[in-house]
Amino acid sequence: MNTEIQTTPFSEIYDCFLTKITDDMYLELNELDTYRMLESLLLAAIPKFEFPRVNIFDFALQTDTYETYCGVESNYCEVSAKIYTNGYFNSSFSLEEINILAVYMIVEWLGQQLASVENTRMKYSGTDFKFTSQANHMQKLLTLKKDYEREGFHLQRLYKRRKVDSNGAIKSTMSIIMEPIEE
Repeated sequence: MNTEIQTTPFSEIYDCFLTKITDDMYLELNELDTYRMLESLLLAAIPKFEFPRVNIFDFALQTDTYETYCGVESNYCEVSAKIYTNGYFNSSFSLEEINILAVYMIVEWLGQQLASVENTRMKYSGTDFKFTSQANHMQKLLTLKKDYEREGFHLQRLYKRRKVDSNGAIKSTMSIIMEPIEE
C-alpha cells in the first residue's frame, strides 16, 4: 500500500497561468517579487473554485532560506536571505483543476490591472494636449475580466458534470446530480 502523500506544487499553477498571459512587468521583476505576486494571485483565486474534488484549502507555504558565506579571512560576511515561498497543495491536482485555478488567477490579475492608478489617472498626449480615453481602456479590461469569470464558471460546470471512472473513462455525473436530496 502506497502511503506517500501526493502534492501539487504552486509552480504548476503558476506555469499554467503564465502561458495564458503576456505581461512585460514579469520580465522587469526579480525572481522573489515574481513569486510573491504569483502566490498572491493564487491565494486570491482559491476561494473562487467552488466545489473542487480535492481540498484546495489544505496547502503549505514553505519558505526557502539560504545562508551564504562570502569573503576572505580579513573580510567576513554571512548572508541569510529568503529566496521565495514555494508552496504546495497537499493533494494531487488534475490538469482540469490546475486550469480552473489558472483562469481565476487571470481574473485576479485583471482585477489588479483595473485597480491600477495608471488606469484611473487622467492622461494627456500630443502637442495640443488631446485627452486620451482611460474609460475606454478600463471598459475593455472590465469586459475581459467578466469573460474570464464566465470561462472559470463554465470550466467548473464541466468539471462537476464529469468524472473519470476506475478504467480511466470519462463518465457523466448527471445521474448523481439529478438524485433527490435526502433530508
